[in-house]
Amino acid sequence: MEFFRIRRDIPFMRHALVFNIISLVTFLAAVFFLVTRGLNLSVEFTGGTVMEVAYSQPADLNRVRAAVAQLGYSDVQVQNFGSARDVLIRLPARKGVSSAQQSERVLAALKADAPDVVLRRTEFVGPQVGEELATDGLKALAFVVVGIMIYLAIRFEWKFAVAAIIANLHDVVIILGFFAFFQWEFSLAVLAAVLAVLGYSVNESVVIFDRIRENFRRYRKMNTVQIIDNAITSTISRTIITHGSTQIMVLSMLLFGGETLHYFAMALTIGILFGIYSSVFVAAAIAMWLGVRREDLVKSGGKKSGEIEDPKDPNAGATV
Repeated sequence: MEFFRIRRDIPFMRHALVFNIISLVTFLAAVFFLVTRGLNLSVEFTGGTVMEVAYSQPADLNRVRAAVAQLGYSDVQVQNFGSARDVLIRLPARKGVSSAQQSERVLAALKADAPDVVLRRTEFVGPQVGEELATDGLKALAFVVVGIMIYLAIRFEWKFAVAAIIANLHDVVIILGFFAFFQWEFSLAVLAAVLAVLGYSVNESVVIFDRIRENFRRYRKMNTVQIIDNAITSTISRTIITHGSTQIMVLSMLLFGGETLHYFAMALTIGILFGIYSSVFVAAAIAMWLGVRREDLVKSGGKKSGEIEDPKDPNAGATV
């Protein structure tokens, strides 16, 4: 499907330096906020109290949040658990207040709003568990990055692997920078969204890299800049359709998914937007500056099937 057929190549690489300077400034700003403000870690990472309560009727989560917020818990997590009548509440740890005291106060506030509420269980999540989750999350992120580098280096060439990893880490750090700057809660769901963005972003890079390799084989007289511009232009219809559809779905979760999915969808929204940008203006440009060339991707030898020795129009066959 090609709804947006573009006849002439768009000179993306002509403006690559300007856009990469913008990317560098944004990246450094994200790192600055991560260092100075840090992430607002959720209960899973910092430790706290987990309560499960049950209502006789489907629970109104907004009323539950409002009742708990009256006790001074601004970053409490409230979500359905199993059914619409069961609610799971995660409370951050407070100095000088035990888990039992926290649960008693919260239950009293909930009973004042709805007398039919019943406490099913209460548990304390210690900071040691939080440290293990943070460590495991960093390990998962590291394994994903290493796996992507190995995959791209085998499938394409090491220059593409380096370019893609820089672009993907650019996306991840910017997402974390947004969460640090606005002090949005960073939970396990947000970590899952970050890992999803890594895979999503590398998929876009692979599509563009694959077309670059194909163009090196097809157009022997085009230089590297023309090859990259042609590759991005010829896949732009696919980019608009794919990312547009995905962004609509993620925005639906952001707008209508409620508090439980809000920050998960927010991380995906930021990641998808910057993933498109980084695949075009960061990954492709870095590959160009690293000196990727036809000899890196096409083995020497006779002309292969599909190669074009000297096309009259360099843009001929740009969209296939």
